[in-house]
Amino acid sequence: MDTPLFLALMTVSIFGLTILYSASEPISLVYRQVFHLVLAIGVMLIIAQIPPIIFKIYSPYLMLFGIFLLLLVLLFGSSSGGAQRWLDLGFIRFQPSEIMKIIVPIAITSILSEKSLPPKPLSIFISLTAIIIIVLLIAKQPDLGTSLLIGASGIYVLFFSGVRIQIIKNNWANFGAIVAIIVGSGYVAWNYLLIAYQKKRIMTMIDPNLDPLGAGYHILQSKIAVGSGGLFGKGIEQGSQAQLNFLPEHSTDFIFAVIAEELGFVGVLFLLFLYGLIIWRCFIIAVESEDNFSKLLSASLTLIFFTYIFVNIGMVVGLLPVVGVPLPLISYGGSSLITLFAGFGIIMSIRKHKMPLYLT
Repeated sequence: MDTPLFLALMTVSIFGLTILYSASEPISLVYRQVFHLVLAIGVMLIIAQIPPIIFKIYSPYLMLFGIFLLLLVLLFGSSSGGAQRWLDLGFIRFQPSEIMKIIVPIAITSILSEKSLPPKPLSIFISLTAIIIIVLLIAKQPDLGTSLLIGASGIYVLFFSGVRIQIIKNNWANFGAIVAIIVGSGYVAWNYLLIAYQKKRIMTMIDPNLDPLGAGYHILQSKIAVGSGGLFGKGIEQGSQAQLNFLPEHSTDFIFAVIAEELGFVGVLFLLFLYGLIIWRCFIIAVESEDNFSKLLSASLTLIFFTYIFVNIGMVVGLLPVVGVPLPLISYGGSSLITLFAGFGIIMSIRKHKMPLYLT
């Protein structure tokens, strides 16, 4: 394993358990999260022993398997809270979209990692087609937040591979065409794709007071918690918003508000510093990789990790709509934690193994 990365991950995880202990009412929640953490570390260390070439060889089968699971969810998936996102096998209940957070970057990287970059148009077309299919399948559950994040994970690979969007040869005309496509896509999404509650979330982000006791309640209580923390916070288990249950989902999606309230601005900076160390180390591994597949995969997985941090914190402070994105390594949850550590296991594998030159 990569020792600096491992130590940084363990530090954030212990920090997360401390905050979870403060935020959660039943102590059993913390015990379950410790079990999830031990399991996730085991998964990471096992994956770190698998050479990256294995991921590249089997990526088409992984992609087909992932799409098959998403189709099973739509046909036979179990529902909860109005969403059909889970497969219940009797002895285990899991969310296939979590697995796609790893499968999509691996598959798209395998398609694009040719001997010479930027990739050829056919590779770009196949990649975009695969991304669109998966995004639509997950959005159908419905799970718009996860679908967009998984779509972004594929787009990141395209970005790092050096793909340039060239619709028209003139640069300014090309820029105008791209802006027009984005605006047009937003219009179509708002009027024909987004359902009522998704539109309400966006409007609530702009003005939470439109529905202070309904859709805007999460954001308003979260802002109160973040703002009341001050410089040094109120202390562990002293935050009124979380301890008195004013703050919804304070063990999962809104746990960052608990950190801000109980540890203050200093605690938030400490957490962001630790996140920065992890991101810095992962990008170092990406830069030092010798083949295109390893470079693209490690860089895209790192940027995905950053995106989860950015989206969760942006949601908590009211800069982004409320979506079901946990704070990485901190929020309670087994599937998301295992998926994250699996991604770091791949990055450690890239650090440990070198791809044969004839396969790069």
